Amino acid sequence: MSVEFNHTIVLSRDREKSARFLAEILGLEVGAPAGVFLPVTTANGVTLDFLTIDADIPMQHYAFLVSEDEFDEALARLVAARIPIQADPHGNHPRKINRNDGGRGVYFLDPAGHGLEIITRPYGADPSSPLNGVTEDVPGAI
Repeated sequence: MSVEFNHTIVLSRDREKSARFLAEILGLEVGAPAGVFLPVTTANGVTLDFLTIDADIPMQHYAFLVSEDEFDEALARLVAARIPIQADPHGNHPRKINRNDGGRGVYFLDPAGHGLEIITRPYGADPSSPLNGVTEDVPGAI
């Protein structure tokens, strides 16, 4: 049997707000509630099940591999919504994207404080790319 990642639970203060945020940025749909969960399913069938809790929520990191066109669309949505972006997970390059592995990547936070990342090339896809470590300004980004 081949192993596939199927789903994960994403803790939030407001499952509706967090699920809709992710779906809107990525151009996905929010599914029908499944008990206490509100699902968002990616193209490869992985479901993020959003759950509302009333407790401290530890930050988690979720990365999404997208096409170049999907990246352009998501980045435009982030800029239009005035969501702060950065080229790295530590915030050393605000208002920028990275060009790692010859692709593009960007980091931002969701309403629950989880670190989200959108990339166009998987990590390690091109370790010798001259674009590794390069960042680019994003006009209009905050």
